[in-house]
Amino acid sequence: MDSNDRYGGLQMALHWATAALIVGNYFFSEGMEDAFDARMESGAVAGWLPTYHVWAGVTLLALVVLRLIVRVRSGAPAAAQPGVAALAAKVVHMVLYAMMVAVPALGIAAWFFGIDAAANLHVLVMNAMMLLILGHAAMAIFHHFVLRDGLLKRIIPLR
Repeated sequence: MDSNDRYGGLQMALHWATAALIVGNYFFSEGMEDAFDARMESGAVAGWLPTYHVWAGVTLLALVVLRLIVRVRSGAPAAAQPGVAALAAKVVHMVLYAMMVAVPALGIAAWFFGIDAAANLHVLVMNAMMLLILGHAAMAIFHHFVLRDGLLKRIIPLR
């Protein structure tokens, strides 16, 4: 596989760091509704988990902005397949990027500015994003084990 067929090291690191933050924050979101309600009522929040969740989200937004800058500057490898498959992959990536900005931005609007509608949208968009991420991962695995086209190797740091 030619090095032009792979993402750069920084892009790989940002991909996996954002993936870890998204999945981790999703599984550490239990109790956030109660924490949000408590924050809106009294301003006080008990426990470390809400604080972790919020600051992981802020960190995620910063990493996604950096990831977008790197993507614009460095580009991406050519599509693995032509036609409709390439278009579908491009659309999924664009929607994922939009969701990776929207979810933490909505969370920030809810947590720091008390916008209840943003909290509701944060949960809705996060759940939709998780479904899209599952599809994204499933297709990467399909490419690797069924099509055997080396697509997954483009984003994995190991050679």
